[in-house]
Amino acid sequence: MTPTEIAPKDRLIVALDLPSVDAAEAMINRLGDSVTFYKIGYRLAYAGGLPLVGKLADKGKKVFLDLKLHDIGNTVTQGVESITRLGATFLTVHAYPQTMKGAVEGRGNTSLKILAVTVLTSYNDDDLHAAGYRLGVSELVEARAQQAQVLGVDGLVCSPEEVGALRKIVGHRMNLVTPGIRPAGSATGDQKRIMTPGRAIAAGSDYLVVGRPVVEAADPKATAEAIQVEIAQAVG
Repeated sequence: MTPTEIAPKDRLIVALDLPSVDAAEAMINRLGDSVTFYKIGYRLAYAGGLPLVGKLADKGKKVFLDLKLHDIGNTVTQGVESITRLGATFLTVHAYPQTMKGAVEGRGNTSLKILAVTVLTSYNDDDLHAAGYRLGVSELVEARAQQAQVLGVDGLVCSPEEVGALRKIVGHRMNLVTPGIRPAGSATGDQKRIMTPGRAIAAGSDYLVVGRPVVEAADPKATAEAIQVEIAQAVG
């Protein structure tokens, strides 16, 4: 799906970073029809949340399965083959060439879209250097984006700060999914490279991942709807 074909409402992905399936289902019920796209990450997946992927898909919702797979190529291929049967829309893998190649092979001709995580939004240049990387964030993100495009990956997970540069590299052939989104006035938490929803869409983001500002809000539904209004205005 190209960026112009994405419904504004679908551009908001609410991260169900919650401790149990019961808590996640309660949040889904509170959000009702206001949210069409959810993210299930480590915390919920390992608390018994994988079956929730199919339940949400059966209700017409989309699911971003954020597992950030990274292993030898054959193991990734086999894992992704299993994941294709869950009903998820997006799946993340780390942007290492062997990992991305294995994921694309495992996806095959199914509808599952593979997203490569370039550099985590909690990392800055100092963090990369401490981990032994020679490149800084911007250089590593761009290098991995180029590799992902060549390998047939469907999209990238990146900070909104990198979206403009990545658009020049991948054009509109890949979806750009951005965490690190914080509505004006929200706490930044552990994120180091952040942006407001409207600015992120204007910069070129296709999908915005928002967790704590929605699920920890006094009125999650109203918060989600306010973000969607801001997205729609930015899309124009």
